[in-house]
Amino acid sequence: MRYWIGVASRDHVRRGVAGGFAQLCHGKRNPLARMGRGDWLVYYSPRSALGGGEIVQAFTAMGQLPDDEVYPFRMSETFVPYRRRVNYLPSEAAPIKPLLPQLAFVQDLKYWGYQFRFGHFEISVSDFQTIADAMKCAKGVLALETEETAVQF
Repeated sequence: MRYWIGVASRDHVRRGVAGGFAQLCHGKRNPLARMGRGDWLVYYSPRSALGGGEIVQAFTAMGQLPDDEVYPFRMSETFVPYRRRVNYLPSEAAPIKPLLPQLAFVQDLKYWGYQFRFGHFEISVSDFQTIADAMKCAKGVLALETEETAVQF
């Protein structure tokens, strides 16, 4: 089981949560293919809308991947991004700035946003736990519908 951060505007994250899917890095397949069934995805939203909007700088959604399927989804004649199904948890947005000193992936507080430029990266279970606590996600055991294994956090 691995833990990931994906970067997307808050409005895009909301569409994904409503539809039960994840789409990363402007629809590229490889970031989604790196993740496996049972992995966790946390979305970080720098802004409210792609290319602008208000500053958000918060973790805005968290969910678990129920399977290994990466699938194309035709949004228009010229744009066919890749997606994955995600079982999102009820959560609250958690501003990142109060968490910065606790997050291991932030190596320099002065340049804390550097890692997010990649659009998708793996984090430690400790960082995942810190973010899950800040987002007030459901406590206890979360079982995948497709497996008998469970995650404690």
